[in-house]
Amino acid sequence: MRRRIFSAAATTVVLGLLIPLAGCGSSGGSADDSGTLRLVAAEYGDNPATSSKAFWDKVTADFTASNPGIKVHVELLPWADIDREVSRMVKAGNAPDMALMGGYSDFAAQGKLYSAPELLSVTAEANFLQPLSDAGSVRNTLYGLPFVASSRLLFYNEKLLTDAGVIPKDSKNGWQPKTWLDLKAAATALKAKGVKTPLAMPLGPEEAHAEAMIWELSNGGGYADSSGNYSLASDQNIATFKWIKQHLVDTGLLGPTPPSQLNRADAFAAFTRGEVGMLNGYPQLAHEARAKGITVGAVAMPVSDMLGSGEVPPNVGVADWMMAFKQNGHRDEIGKFLEFVYRDKNLADFAGRYHLLPSTVSASRTLAGSSGMDKNDQQFLNALRGAQLYPVNDPSWVVISDTIKRNIGRAVDPSGDPKAVLEEIASKANDARKGR
Repeated sequence: MRRRIFSAAATTVVLGLLIPLAGCGSSGGSADDSGTLRLVAAEYGDNPATSSKAFWDKVTADFTASNPGIKVHVELLPWADIDREVSRMVKAGNAPDMALMGGYSDFAAQGKLYSAPELLSVTAEANFLQPLSDAGSVRNTLYGLPFVASSRLLFYNEKLLTDAGVIPKDSKNGWQPKTWLDLKAAATALKAKGVKTPLAMPLGPEEAHAEAMIWELSNGGGYADSSGNYSLASDQNIATFKWIKQHLVDTGLLGPTPPSQLNRADAFAAFTRGEVGMLNGYPQLAHEARAKGITVGAVAMPVSDMLGSGEVPPNVGVADWMMAFKQNGHRDEIGKFLEFVYRDKNLADFAGRYHLLPSTVSASRTLAGSSGMDKNDQQFLNALRGAQLYPVNDPSWVVISDTIKRNIGRAVDPSGDPKAVLEEIASKANDARKGR
């Protein structure tokens, strides 16, 4: 996956950043120097002006000033490459001391990582937001330290919905859909008004697993059951995609591009051009759309009309993970650096730069009390507190998520069979788990 939490930069742009960024934050040292820690981190910026280099330069310089015997060398890699490159480093016996990326469980399963109790104080470990801490734990031990996170809400273009009569012109409360039928009614009105894509549903291979999970959760389903076992072809999930196919695809409410061929980046770009009435998104998209003059509303995903009265399904949450490798034996030095990085000021600074959410309770309060978080970002923080994340603590999730991304869109193709597609995905997921 490219940038795990928000819009991916074009690969060519990010690759152009690699040469000047390699070694950033080294404070004059190289990764091979005695007393120098090596951190391989994902690049969150999409051009030199927004590069993560500035953050890491300052944090590593401040850390070394406080800990003169320890330098930190930071290497930034694009999201498209970092998982593969770190895996290659570990396999070659050249693991970094730390990595910041989208998954950790494979390394934890191999016994390659320090646990949080080996690195952090009890207070620091207890400070992580609970849903993130749960997702970062394997057998109740925290290995993936959540760094920044986000949640998903349903966005809508206020002008388009007002012009279509969905929102009364004198309304001060915006739009408050409760069920999927409310979504269908709004999409029908938008289509009648000539909106190109009333409701965008990106089930293309870029990030279909996120969109699918949003819809599944809102019908009482999801990827795993209460015992943690995969339930990809559950009755609820099959019913979800049958409903989407019948009520949204067959009625032409999802725009000219079939969901299985629509990628997130394209859907988001169309929203910022004012061509999409509604879609699921995260904070950065709202800021990008507003910068282009679009008035954006955000609400919790409406629930299925098939759910029981009063049921409130969780939102989808997404996080990026910091991990520490045992190979070089720098446990004490790594622990000192991570305690420093996870200070409220530093974590809130990084999250605020990219309109993301800090992973700790105290840093969230710090950002909320500053100018870095507006009321819309606060909505996402509130949603994150009760969110459900992908089963990232399962080592086979990387393979399973890729299977979902590349196949689940077929469930709503005109000739698709939701039950057959989901059962095929479930079978491949079981094979992946057995192969671990």
